[in-house]
Amino acid sequence: MGTTSPARRHADVDVDVEMPVSSATLRSVLREVPTSVTVVTATAGGRPAGLTVGSFVSVSLDPPLIGIFVDEKSSSWPEMRNSDTFTVNVLAGDQQELCTRFATSGRDKFAGLPLQKSPLGNPLLPGIAAWIDCRVEEIRKLGDHHFALARVTGMDTTAATTSIVFHRGALHAVP
Repeated sequence: MGTTSPARRHADVDVDVEMPVSSATLRSVLREVPTSVTVVTATAGGRPAGLTVGSFVSVSLDPPLIGIFVDEKSSSWPEMRNSDTFTVNVLAGDQQELCTRFATSGRDKFAGLPLQKSPLGNPLLPGIAAWIDCRVEEIRKLGDHHFALARVTGMDTTAATTSIVFHRGALHAVP
């Protein structure tokens, strides 16, 4: 026998916990939550590959695990998902152009960038706030995204004094 949850009151508004949520409503509410902005890079087929990832999360301290969520419509992910490793480039506060560059498909995202390689051999972007080298442990499809769980193998911060977050539909530098 099923039961229905009673409506809850919050801030003088009736909230039905069983109410379906539209993607537009979810997007509208979640825009209030600042999210990190990173560019994930890998070496795929001997070439650098990368994409902007706004859903990066720390999963575990022991063992050191992180996760990224990549939109299933990403044109860069299919070539990257077969790599055993990737590097998370945490963008500095003045790197909005790099965020846009790696979020756009159909161009050489690395053109003109002086690149270094991480210890795992993946591209490190110039001027980033930090980098995190990772070995892929698992990739799963969750809703309209792919979730990559990865073990951290190395990391460092740089001299950058700010990083970027995405909040209320725009990029913002934060100290």
